[in-house]
Amino acid sequence: MVMTPPKTGSVEIKIKLPDSVVREAKESGLLTSKSIESMLRAELHRRRAARLFETADRLAALDMQPLTNAEVEAEIQAARSTKRLSNAPRR
Repeated sequence: MVMTPPKTGSVEIKIKLPDSVVREAKESGLLTSKSIESMLRAELHRRRAARLFETADRLAALDMQPLTNAEVEAEIQAARSTKRLSNAPRR
């Protein structure tokens, strides 16, 4: 398997911050591209996790009975059968 590095783009961001925040952020090394990328990635991860838990909560609130083992097995067999048919050579 060949792995290609992710494409990198460029965006220029201009924000207005109080001088005290700018000074402290600079002193802490937070205004570098690497630091901002790290913060953005962390926030994106946090938001994806939050959406996952929100979805799980909505699913848990549904009034549905869980599948029985037999129903799960039937679904697995149906999916396998569908896959076999889609992979079968066509004449």
